[in-house]
Order: sequence, then C-alpha cells, then structure tokens
Amino acid sequence: MIIPFAPGGPTDIVGRLLAESMSREIGQPVVVENTTGAGGTLGAQRVATARPDGHTVLLHHIGMGVIPTMYRRLAYDPVGGFEPLGLVTEVPMTLVGRKDLPAANLADLVALMRSSGDRFNLADAGIGSSSALCGALLANAIGAKPTVIPFRGTGPAMQEILGGRVDLLCDQTTQTTEYIRGGAVKVFATPSRARIATLPEIPTTAEAGLPGFEVTVWHGLYAPRGTPAPVLARLTASLQAALRDPRVVQRFTEIGTAPVPQEDATPEAHRRFWMADIAKWKPIIEATNGYAD
Repeated sequence: MIIPFAPGGPTDIVGRLLAESMSREIGQPVVVENTTGAGGTLGAQRVATARPDGHTVLLHHIGMGVIPTMYRRLAYDPVGGFEPLGLVTEVPMTLVGRKDLPAANLADLVALMRSSGDRFNLADAGIGSSSALCGALLANAIGAKPTVIPFRGTGPAMQEILGGRVDLLCDQTTQTTEYIRGGAVKVFATPSRARIATLPEIPTTAEAGLPGFEVTVWHGLYAPRGTPAPVLARLTASLQAALRDPRVVQRFTEIGTAPVPQEDATPEAHRRFWMADIAKWKPIIEATNGYAD
C-alpha cells in the first residue's frame, strides 16, 4: 500500500489501520510504503505506473480531487490511471491555534486574520495537503492574506503550533483530537456540515458565523488502471471487511472519524464521489490561480 504522505500524518494513520486489517483478511502482509513529495503526486504516479496485478494499491485523500486541476504537467494520468476500489473514511477538520492566540472565538479569529495581513502565520502540511487546501479556502473566504508556512507533514506543523511559533492550522481530527482534549491548543470551529460526534463542544463554522466554508477530508483506495476485474473485486471485498472490523471501527472512533457506510466502499460510489469532488474544486483552483506548477 503506497501512502503519498509522511509517516505519522493523518493519511498514514488511516492507511496503516486499514493495511493491518486487510492483511488479516487476505492472509498475506499488506506492507505500507510512504512515497512522499510533490503534493502526493509522486506516490500516486508510482501506483498509476505499477504493474496492474493487485500487488500495489494507493491510499490517498481529498488531494485526488484537486490534483487533476492543480497540476497541469504530470507524468501520469491523474484520473484515467486508476481504478477506484472504494471510499474508506471521511475525516472532519478543525481550526486550531496556538494557546495564546488573542482570539476567543471564530469571529475574533477572522477579525485578527483580516487586520494582521501577512503578520498572521498559517501553517500547513505542504502543497496539496488537506491542511493547505483548508487554509487556502479559509483565507479566500474571509479575504485575508496570511503568511503561509508549509511544513513536511502535519507533525512538524503541529509542533510549531504547540511551541507558539505559528498562529493557526486547519487539519484533520486524526491529528488534532489529542491536543484539543488535552487543552494544548485553542480550537475555534470545525468546517463540517455537522458537529463532530467525539468533540461535540466544537461549533461548526456555520454556527460560529462563517456559513459556506466547509471542508471534510475523504480517503479512498485505488488500484492501477487495467487491474483485472476479479482482482479488483477481491481488493474491494477486503476493504469492506476491514471497514467492518470492530478494531478498525474503534480506532477510527478514537481518532475522530468513522468508516464510510458499506454502500460507499464500492468502486461505483467511489468514482461518483471522486468525479464530483474534481468538479467542485476545479473552479475554485482556477479562480484563485491555485496551480502548483
């Protein structure tokens, strides 16, 4: 299983839980390899160009919805190079800031970002990461122009938040929950349609006064284009079994997410969702000139 992001990050956490359960289901090891770089495109390219025999799969996130527009000169087909196997999980995002940030709520945060200009620092986990997408959407939605500081993964970005050296990070609950519960960061809102079941005290951005700003991260599993249909069916079946695994469900719950319903862990549902996300992000990237190349 190729994961195109750094070890210990949100996608890596989801992928390793999935790989462990799928290993038990298929009766052979599913080895996780982190192939990082270029906003998740290097790992994706590795899978798109791999032998389509079922021995190489890709676990990717919301980036699969933006890469086809954001990157215009790729060495692989970011859509046609893959067979979607099924969605895995949807992960809520949270807006968290350094503990001493002078803002008590989301309205204060928005005012601070607008008035501070480039003196306000916005951390992210690198080009193409979910945190970068969330941060860019937030800045665009409120008309702010913060200084964006990209890090090589969520871990280093969070350490800078904890150390009080950067102001804000928008990232997945898989990375932020323990710090929110421990009171190590200041949390402002979740850009989700509904409150997070495991963190019900956090308001949505709509409830906190910023309607229309919504970002939820999804993860999906892919095989190379041309993988035989029986192999695809076997991989999807092992994915579905993993998502029913009580150990996976429990661990996902602990990190603030949940497996998708079984009807969404299918190639057909995955493809529909993926194509809709590409269509959603395309005009946003074009309007903000958010190209990475």
